[in-house]
Amino acid sequence: MSLFTKFFGDVNQKTIKQLEKIVEQINQLENNFESFSDEQILTKSEDFRKKVSDGISLDEILPEVFALTREAARRTLGQRHYDVQLMGGIVIHRGQIAEMKTGEGKTLMSTCPVVLNALAGMGVHLITVNDYLAKRDAAWMGQIYHKLGLSVACIEHDAAFIFDPEYTSESIENSGSQGKQEFLRPISRQEAYSADITYGTNNEFGFDYLRDNMVYDPKQRSQRDVNFAIIDEVDSILIDEARTPLIISSPDQESTDKYKEFSKIAKGLIENSDYNVDEKMKAVSLTEEGIYKIEKILGVENIYTEGGVGTVHHLEQALKAEVLFKKDINYVVREGEVMIIDEFTGRMMPGRRYSEGLHQSIEAKEGVDIKRESKTLATISLQNYFRMYKKLGGMTGTAESSAEEFSKVYELTVVVIPTNKELQRKFLPDKIFKNEIGKLKAVVRDVKQFHESGRPVLIGTISIEKNELLGQMFAQEGIEVSLLNAKNHLKEAEIISQAGKPGAVTVATNMAGRGVDIVLGGNPVDKSEQEKVKELGGLHVIGTERHEARRIDDQLRGRTGRQGDPGSAQFYVSLEDDLMRVFGSDKIKTMMTTLNFPEDMPIENKLVTRALDSAQAKVEGYHFDGRKHLLDYDDVMNKHRQTIYQKRKSILFADEKDKEPKSEDKIASNRERILQMIEDEIEEVVSFHTAGSDKKKWDLNEVYQVMGTIFPIREEDKVELTALQDSTKGNVGDVIVRTKIIEQLVKLAQDKYKEINKQIDNDELLKQIEKSLLLRSIDTLWIDHLEAMGYLRTGIGLRGYAQRDPLVEYKKEAFGMFNELNNSIRNQVVYSIYKVVLGKIMAENMNTTAPKNLQFQAPAKTMERGKSAIEKEASSNAQNKPDNIAVKSRNKSGEKVGRNDPCPCGSGKKYKKCCGK
Repeated sequence: MSLFTKFFGDVNQKTIKQLEKIVEQINQLENNFESFSDEQILTKSEDFRKKVSDGISLDEILPEVFALTREAARRTLGQRHYDVQLMGGIVIHRGQIAEMKTGEGKTLMSTCPVVLNALAGMGVHLITVNDYLAKRDAAWMGQIYHKLGLSVACIEHDAAFIFDPEYTSESIENSGSQGKQEFLRPISRQEAYSADITYGTNNEFGFDYLRDNMVYDPKQRSQRDVNFAIIDEVDSILIDEARTPLIISSPDQESTDKYKEFSKIAKGLIENSDYNVDEKMKAVSLTEEGIYKIEKILGVENIYTEGGVGTVHHLEQALKAEVLFKKDINYVVREGEVMIIDEFTGRMMPGRRYSEGLHQSIEAKEGVDIKRESKTLATISLQNYFRMYKKLGGMTGTAESSAEEFSKVYELTVVVIPTNKELQRKFLPDKIFKNEIGKLKAVVRDVKQFHESGRPVLIGTISIEKNELLGQMFAQEGIEVSLLNAKNHLKEAEIISQAGKPGAVTVATNMAGRGVDIVLGGNPVDKSEQEKVKELGGLHVIGTERHEARRIDDQLRGRTGRQGDPGSAQFYVSLEDDLMRVFGSDKIKTMMTTLNFPEDMPIENKLVTRALDSAQAKVEGYHFDGRKHLLDYDDVMNKHRQTIYQKRKSILFADEKDKEPKSEDKIASNRERILQMIEDEIEEVVSFHTAGSDKKKWDLNEVYQVMGTIFPIREEDKVELTALQDSTKGNVGDVIVRTKIIEQLVKLAQDKYKEINKQIDNDELLKQIEKSLLLRSIDTLWIDHLEAMGYLRTGIGLRGYAQRDPLVEYKKEAFGMFNELNNSIRNQVVYSIYKVVLGKIMAENMNTTAPKNLQFQAPAKTMERGKSAIEKEASSNAQNKPDNIAVKSRNKSGEKVGRNDPCPCGSGKKYKKCCGK
């Protein structure tokens, strides 16, 4: 007992007592609803929906809604919520995490908070770890929701479905598990998100959010504003998968030949001579000897100066692919494609690719077709996606050990819910073996004894490689096994649900089948076989290796002993296991070697157990720091993302009368936005060229030339503006003159815009042109900004050598780059809008049809690695010279370049004769 608990009591226990009082209120209502007809249940649910719309709080009606949901579940599924399930539901509704042991019925528990929050009409998302569970639960629990008059849908990678009890389809295979998936009728993605309740995976929700912020028509958006999400297996999604951001990308044009060349070079390098491996940090680095060898192979004198940083980077990625990434452990090759394996779940991750050329390096290593490197179009971390929800709740069997991270990152507290029945499972001490092969022999020997007695065994492995090796060893002993890994993951629910059959031997990677109950006796249940298995001690779980995270070990142990059933779990550990080899004690290995222990003879040693616990704590801390580090940097990028996406959304909906989103943006239309951009640009151009109090030094000709690249300006307009220059004297007069010039130019710009608007004589078409120009300008430059920020993020760590905080430096640089992004967007729009509209008029006058997808060429800043902001801008101007669009530039001192000054691109010509043309 901790000192805090001793003085202040167990906070969790106090929470449970509070929940018990609410559960008592729910139970008192049970008899009332039992007497209701189905029509009365539906009417009552509609009454609740009306009360919520009239302003009553969800907490006020919670006991009644929970009691009504319980009755609906009893009538549709024949299942009645236990009191502990009601407690968990209350916890989730409050925006907390309910930790419930495996087999306690989290799927049914979630229906109560789902129904309560769905009554608000703003949508409830229930996030699962895979498509199978999303479809299963939507169809299974959909019967409850339908009884209460609520619509429920689910989304998967390429499809969406809605629960419809009248719908059947022979094309959808029923796996024999709970729920009838033929109740799911195909619908559009927009319809799925419009339902009261939507099931799906975290990746699908996240990618849909990114895709919605890339569309050019409001009708193409899928999601509504996110409201309330319940995350199943919350630790797996918010912690294990949070290290990898979601990325939407498109193929780049770079050649793939270099990956093959560098892969061959990597295969010929020697460890501890040409490169060093840090297994704790999972990093590999070239030595001086290795660099010399590579330079000799490539025929270059200095790889850093002749090949550039990019060449070194790709060489290191090829080496990392060769040394650190193992086939059937980190990835599999399926149908000529490299598929990533989730290290925590053992499942394949279709559509996910390693970034920065690593995936291409693995493809080269395996000799499969190499897909081109991708360019990031949109990205977001899972942390920042889920923090957008107004309320977030979760459920899992293992959350308490990560309570600190849930609290710091997501502001979520963990409440441990007691079990419905007393736990009967036994956790046996670890068995420690001298080496890997001895451990596996012992596993086969012990499993054979269990199998012969009729007791079912579930063996957990950490990789496909170990999974298949054990399968071969069992086959040699004549033991029939069910293998479950990423190669046959489509059958995982069917395989894992039969793991409780008498004499069954199931070998699964990590937490494959998570979310599917293992019922003793098999599924469907045979009572006699169930009793037989119980008498033998229930399901026995064997872990063949400790995982880096304690939660994963606890999840494997939790597969046994559901709902008060007997069961046991034990880990088999060897001193050659990765965790023990990297973090374990050399003293134990020396002792076992000295005493000549047989390789398949186990020992139980507290020292080893402590070393394992310590190693896991170290690795968990390391990964927590890594995720926190990622989040600290992504928070900076997230502010940029939110600003750009909000700006984009307001543009998208600006001319949609009935769909304009709530926003602080006070600009009513896209036309007003563009005219404001033009005004801002005119003010900046005039202020720059009329700086100082001596009007004789003002260069209005420069102003005219720049303005001429924005909109057509007549000679009589120039005369009128020049006359203003000599109209007053003194400093005050200078300010007045400057203001008058700006006002006059703004009026000219507006008049010219109105004039060409009349010429086009199609306001709807003009609105589409304006929206398209604004959105494409944002999208083009946002992609460049993502790339530039990625380069900044990669190299910012070097600032630490100068005793400067890299994160602080990153924030400073990012602030300037974001301002530059906004200026570039304005420039792109201002220097293109008149040309695009005039181009449309010319096309119509020539009786040609304008393309449906409006294309335009405008100045865009090229974010080039290793260049200063000034050089980037100069490069951009040079690249855009054929467009005859002048963009203000600066010299290396940061000063604005005049028309007669040397061009900053380095051509030796005057600016007006070069990039300023």
